[in-house]
Amino acid sequence: MKIKWFGQSCFMITSKNGTKILTDPYNKMLGYKLPEIEANIVTTSHNHGDHNNIKAVSGDFIHINEAGSFSKDGVEIKGIRTFHDKALGAKRGKNTIYNFKIDEINICHCGDLGHTLDENLIKEIGNVDILIIPVGGRATIDSIDAVKVTKQLNPKVIIPMHYRTKAFGILGVLFAKVDAFIAASKLKTKEADILELDKNNINDYSGIVVLKYDC
Repeated sequence: MKIKWFGQSCFMITSKNGTKILTDPYNKMLGYKLPEIEANIVTTSHNHGDHNNIKAVSGDFIHINEAGSFSKDGVEIKGIRTFHDKALGAKRGKNTIYNFKIDEINICHCGDLGHTLDENLIKEIGNVDILIIPVGGRATIDSIDAVKVTKQLNPKVIIPMHYRTKAFGILGVLFAKVDAFIAASKLKTKEADILELDKNNINDYSGIVVLKYDC
């Protein structure tokens, strides 16, 4: 499979049979810019403008924006209800974590997770090979809590998201840089434009993989 980052929480995951799964497409208010993009499956973790711009996506896709179990084109998807804050959603509302099974690999996309996990959530999420997790703080968990969630789920590969980049411009001060998470985790780190792996070579990418934003 291939995993490409479009900034913020938006990723394109392409399976070996060509199925395209897009997560959390955003609008233009962030400084990031989505190219023309087509998908077969689109998931949105919550109903905020930097995560739910499905109008930017073309193609005959299904849109998943809720908890539950789903399946399309050989991709199994489980949505788990969580919260956007530590106050059970009182400040920022609900959030959905998605665990995708693609090419025999489990990928967990945390959306705008705002808290660490309890035992019930850990069990519900299940096995995680690749964890895509917010680390920038303020609107999501920060680097310290992201490390805690990483240890709770014990993935092979961690891909950080939702942190400060140059694309934000002046708005970048609202979020921490990815460096804080890397330092707190103490894990080996690689960089990639596109992460391409399968069940046979996934261990070669163990640790943190920082995907570059180059749109």
